[in-house]
Amino acid sequence: MADRGSSTRPKEEDDVVEMKKAMATGSSSAQSVAASSVPPILCYCLASILMTVVNKFVVSGTHFNMNFLLLCMQSSVCVACVYTVKKLGVISFRDFDVKDAKAWFPISVLLVGVIYTGSKSLQYLSIPVYTIFKNLTIILIAYGEVIWFGGRVTALTLVSFILMVISSIIAAWADISDALVVGDPAVAEAASGLSAVSGVISKMNVGYFWMFMNCATSAAYVLTMRKRIKVTGFSDWDTMFYNNLLSIPVLAVASVVAEDWGYENLNRNFPPDTRNFLLFAIAFSGAAAVGISYTTAWCIRATSSTTYSMVGALNKLPVAASGMIFFGDPITFGSVTAVGVGFFAGLVYAVAKNNQKKAEAASQASIIPLASRSS
Repeated sequence: MADRGSSTRPKEEDDVVEMKKAMATGSSSAQSVAASSVPPILCYCLASILMTVVNKFVVSGTHFNMNFLLLCMQSSVCVACVYTVKKLGVISFRDFDVKDAKAWFPISVLLVGVIYTGSKSLQYLSIPVYTIFKNLTIILIAYGEVIWFGGRVTALTLVSFILMVISSIIAAWADISDALVVGDPAVAEAASGLSAVSGVISKMNVGYFWMFMNCATSAAYVLTMRKRIKVTGFSDWDTMFYNNLLSIPVLAVASVVAEDWGYENLNRNFPPDTRNFLLFAIAFSGAAAVGISYTTAWCIRATSSTTYSMVGALNKLPVAASGMIFFGDPITFGSVTAVGVGFFAGLVYAVAKNNQKKAEAASQASIIPLASRSS
């Protein structure tokens, strides 16, 4: 009887898992599964677009120069939202622990670098250019994994990387041709530091400097976090909570030390006529970060990691289009071509990663355990 009970237990557990899966996706048939996949995909895309557009709006002020304060406010809102949702019982994550905080603090410092360089990039670059150049981070991460984790870059993945580089070159060419004019704040900032240099170099947009710095810090952040997660055993919500909580004091100190807190500068950054709406937008962007994390998990749970990666690739098109719609980014042959090539590169990369996962799974399945061989 005991043997019989133990033999039926896995089947019962499988049934429970399948039932929970059906409850989570709200489906009991193939048709309802497809229908239930639509809301999380749409919510994920909407959250990504909202986050990018709102951040671009906040940092696009003519005299805005308090990026550390902005990021500190966003992190504070994010922590408050996550903690509130936890108290409501919607999510769960571990309570604050000093030992975990010490282990995770270097990651939070790297994250500060990521979000600061990202905000500076958005301040000077259009959304389509920012979105396209963000693809270069994937290349840095991939080769970082090859060096430190024994990763592998397949031929198809290499093709996607080449397409990403080509799309970035096209985007830069189109942006420099169409956007660099006298009076551009980025050009003015670049020219002040390189006054002795003539021609094109004196007009180079400092946004590209911040963009490349963002790609480098993002890759360092992801690769370092991958190592640290294995040590701490953090879940996604643990990571979000500690990242934002530990970054608050770093951002606050950086803002006090490096930024001008004078009355006139505060008025320039937060004009009285738009102050309330600007503060609301900052709070909304902090909450949107929580929304992206939740919709990411929802999308993977309701579909699959493969579908999620494809959605991430497809999502670059509406994100880039949002810049053209909401901020009047120039719609030229160069910009449209760059977005199109970057979009296709994302699709190729998603397919390459899917094929690589299938190949790795097949190779693992083909390995026969020694115990089975001996028997």
